[in-house]
Amino acid sequence: MLKLLSYPLTSIYYLLFGLTLVFFHPIQWFCFNIFGYKAHKVSVDILQFCLLKCTHILGTRFTFNNPHKISTGQPLIIVANHQSLYDISPIMWYMRKHHTKFISKEELGKGIPSVSYNLRHGGSVLIDRQNPRQSLPAIMKFAEYIETTKRAAVIFPEGTRSKNGIPKPFQTKGLEMLFKKVPSALVVPISINNSWKMQRYGWFPMGLGTHIKHTAHKPLKVSDFENKLDLISQIETTIKDHIYIEH
Repeated sequence: MLKLLSYPLTSIYYLLFGLTLVFFHPIQWFCFNIFGYKAHKVSVDILQFCLLKCTHILGTRFTFNNPHKISTGQPLIIVANHQSLYDISPIMWYMRKHHTKFISKEELGKGIPSVSYNLRHGGSVLIDRQNPRQSLPAIMKFAEYIETTKRAAVIFPEGTRSKNGIPKPFQTKGLEMLFKKVPSALVVPISINNSWKMQRYGWFPMGLGTHIKHTAHKPLKVSDFENKLDLISQIETTIKDHIYIEH
């Protein structure tokens, strides 16, 4: 019955989602080109809030648990497991004071209203995951930007999303590069639960009544770890120990 109900609700959701992206695209362009980064950042924050509200038509709820007082005066490396595209907007909205930037695949940099524009102009980096000669220098430059501006890099080390919520092994190259080039960073591990349920049937219809939960764990200083592989191991263990699979 829920799946049957999800067909009309998904249609309404995609209409609202698409209209939101189209509406904010010229607003982003105007803010960025006329007023600069700060105005563009505000427009992107409001976009994320609206995208979260769009999911309410599907009965989606979000809980973002972050009990830690994290300074905005130093760079962050936010590391999370990856279950769906619905992992992203909550991080951008609830961590917005840290100016979150993403390491994203280059395909997302074109053709998607609002999303592609923000990835190209908002400080994120687009990489070709099949081409290390392009991706590693791009991540290096991105890391230097994060260190200089004291903003937040968001990385999903699994490389691709888990369609059933079960976490994949972490890939270490991108993390090692960030740790090397952003030595003053705090690492914030985040465990994400249930967002895979939004796409449990694929792109259409969407899952209904999903409670997506983000849990931010105690930040770790990159400088406290001489062996960065030990840091990666601790991050991966912390994140995965707080992932649970409910069907």
